[in-house]
Amino acid sequence: MASLRAERAAGGPRFSTTLAGRPAALRLLLLLGALTSKGLRPLLQAPPPRSPPSSFPPPFLLTAVLKPQESLAQLLPTEGSLKSEENKMEDYKANARFCWQSYKEQMDSIPKDWCDWTMISRPYSDLQYCLEHFAEAFGLGFPNPLAEEIIFETHQIHFANCSLMQPTLSDPPEDVLLAMIIAPICLIPFLVTLVVWRSKDSEAQA
Repeated sequence: MASLRAERAAGGPRFSTTLAGRPAALRLLLLLGALTSKGLRPLLQAPPPRSPPSSFPPPFLLTAVLKPQESLAQLLPTEGSLKSEENKMEDYKANARFCWQSYKEQMDSIPKDWCDWTMISRPYSDLQYCLEHFAEAFGLGFPNPLAEEIIFETHQIHFANCSLMQPTLSDPPEDVLLAMIIAPICLIPFLVTLVVWRSKDSEAQA
C-alpha cells in the first residue's frame, strides 16, 4: 500500500508533465501548419505564366520597319516609268516637229520682210501656242529644252538680219533752243514784280 502510494506519488508528476507537454506540442504543430498553409497559398493561387505572343516582333513593328523601305521604293524610278517618260518625250518631239513644219510653211508664204512684227506676229504666236499646248498635253513644263531649241532655231533662220531700229536723237535748231532758254529768263522779273505789287496792295488795304 505504501509502495503503491509511493509509485503513484512518483508517477504523478511525470504524468502531469506529460499531459502538460502535449498541448504545447500540439500548439507548435498547429502553428507550423498555419504558417505552411499561408506560405503555400500564394503559390497555389498564383496565376499561370503567360504564354509568349504568337508572333514576335508584333506586326505593327514590322509595318513600321517596312514603311520607309516601301516609300523609298516608291521614290526610286522603275523601268516602266522610265520607258513611259521616254515614250512621252518621243511623242512630244513628233508633235513639236509638226508645229515647226506648220510655222515654216506660214513663214515661207510671207514676203521676205520678216523683220516687220505686224507681218510675222501671227505665225510666231501660233508656233509658241502649239508648243505650249502639246507640252501641257503630255504633262511637260513650258518652256522646256526642246521648245527653247525650236524658238532659238527660228530666230537664227528668220530673224538673223533683224536689228532694233531706234530713232537717233538730235538737238533742236539753235533758234528754237535760244527761244526756249530766253523765255523763262524774261518771265522771272515780270513774275517777281507782280508778286511785290500784290503784296503792297494787300498791306495798303489792311
